[in-house]
Amino acid sequence: MGRIVIVGYKPKPGKAEALKALMKTHVQRLRQEGLATDRESILMEAADGTIVEVFEWVSADAIKSAHTNPAVLQMWSEYAEVCDYVPVGTLPEIGNLFSEFTPVD
Repeated sequence: MGRIVIVGYKPKPGKAEALKALMKTHVQRLRQEGLATDRESILMEAADGTIVEVFEWVSADAIKSAHTNPAVLQMWSEYAEVCDYVPVGTLPEIGNLFSEFTPVD
């Protein structure tokens, strides 16, 4: 069964556009490895510039196998150059009854 996740990516200084460009390939690259479903991801931006993504892994086993997949490890190293992962619960928007974000296209 699929596993839907919500992830926060805080761009490093001066790396916001590089992060957004990388985000456009994220789920596609996971799909090429058989790890993400065909469900479209949702990308949005918090007021502080953090990019929030909602996407679906194929399964819990797919999440686990990503940690040893060379293509995914390479992609994660690219992410490490442009952002830090942050818990979405730390974003002020999450405290609102209706958490609003700006769409990222």
